[in-house]
Amino acid sequence: MARPPLTVPVARAREEELALLARMANRHGLVAGATGTGKTVTLRVLAEGLSRLGVPVFMADVKGDLSGLARPGADAPPVSERVKKLGLSDFAYQAAPVAFWDVFGKQGHPVRATVTALGPLLLARILGLNDVQEGVLQIVFKFADEQGLLLLDLKDLRAVVAEVSDRASELRAKYGNVSTASVGAIQRALLALEAQGGDKLLGEPALELEDLMQTAEDGRGVVNVLAADELIRAPRVYATLLLWMLSELFERLPEVGDPEKPRLVFFFDEAHLLFDDAPKALLDRIEQVVRLVRSKGVGVYFVTQSPLDVPETVLGQLGNRVQHALRAFTPRDQKAVRTAADTFRQRSGLDAAEVITQLGVGEALVSLLDEGGTPTPVDRALVLPPRSRLQPLTPDERAEVVRASPLAAHYGQAVDRESAYEQLRARAGAAQRGEPAPRGRSGGGWGGRAPLPGDAAGAALDMLGSAAKSAARAAGSQLGREIMRGVLGSLFGGGGRRR
Repeated sequence: MARPPLTVPVARAREEELALLARMANRHGLVAGATGTGKTVTLRVLAEGLSRLGVPVFMADVKGDLSGLARPGADAPPVSERVKKLGLSDFAYQAAPVAFWDVFGKQGHPVRATVTALGPLLLARILGLNDVQEGVLQIVFKFADEQGLLLLDLKDLRAVVAEVSDRASELRAKYGNVSTASVGAIQRALLALEAQGGDKLLGEPALELEDLMQTAEDGRGVVNVLAADELIRAPRVYATLLLWMLSELFERLPEVGDPEKPRLVFFFDEAHLLFDDAPKALLDRIEQVVRLVRSKGVGVYFVTQSPLDVPETVLGQLGNRVQHALRAFTPRDQKAVRTAADTFRQRSGLDAAEVITQLGVGEALVSLLDEGGTPTPVDRALVLPPRSRLQPLTPDERAEVVRASPLAAHYGQAVDRESAYEQLRARAGAAQRGEPAPRGRSGGGWGGRAPLPGDAAGAALDMLGSAAKSAARAAGSQLGREIMRGVLGSLFGGGGRRR
């Protein structure tokens, strides 16, 4: 007898359970609704259910109220009333296995990325550079690559920008004009980034994305919670960091088609920040990543107030929908209501456009993909209650979870080893002494993560030599890493390898 499909119960409508099919969870989704309508509870329910199936989850905690996932809930009136109303006889409070992350290292394991890993396109977006300034930044990266200068942290990038500026006349014939004004703009942007905590983001040990796809000893998927209440004050950094994670997952994971359950489900809260002021080329690449990453077994769920926050080309790929209440006070609000209603498969006797404005807290219009991949007719439903604690953890409770994590030893201590900054200083010192300049690692600017001290795998790669290491990393990538790092790099013809 065939085993029933794995499901994640989400809501109930007319005594019927509405459940997300695990096999369809990598077909992406949307959780939308006005502030205070219940989106956060829906996120909890989805995260808890996926975790119970052994699916790791990544989610950003923008408001600071998701940390309670790490503790079992209690008989709070909103939860107990929902349990009674829905007649959930088998409901039991339960904590989820949680790993906390924080770019600033205050509320979780530090999240770091190397300058190399981000690449010029994403870094230019973080810095708010225009097209000309971005072109100069690409020259900086190309120069670093050819000179064997390893770009890891902010001081490395500053050092190479200064070196390119000092040698602008010498490099003009090869790379093009490097204007003083553009260099000055980049340097000012780097100072502003440092003031926002960018020096905490850029460095090592860099986040290994495999660490987001862990399971606990009991087989449940780990729920990775990124503390974003402070990070969201730098919205461009927040959006670009999450986009980098998503693009890295797309690039590194092998194809698996439609697995029985996803490898990872990625919730992108405040999704409008990803698309605001993004150039068309970047939007096209985001659309491509979202479309193709599902074949890697990764589901992406955008969380936002209005469906209008997501471009139509991306919205059309989000098969699983939970739509909480919207308000229709302005013409734009009214358009958002119509857009949300029109994207549902209609159910006879239910006027979705009218119901959206009448939904109460915790109610939603729900449409999930069936076994054939077809959206079910939309239904008005009551979202299930979460099993974890609604109240956030205290600082001491959070610190206890972080200390107990097996990831604490690896990410707890920053590593500052020899890279572009030190290499350029060594060259300058050699020149003053009249000695031959020491040569950096060939391809060091784009060779991927360089090995850390005590890293056995990295040490083995070092033994292959830097050129072999770079080739090995490129061979493991789907698009290669020559000039434009990562999947987003091919926007500007970055010489990616064709499969």
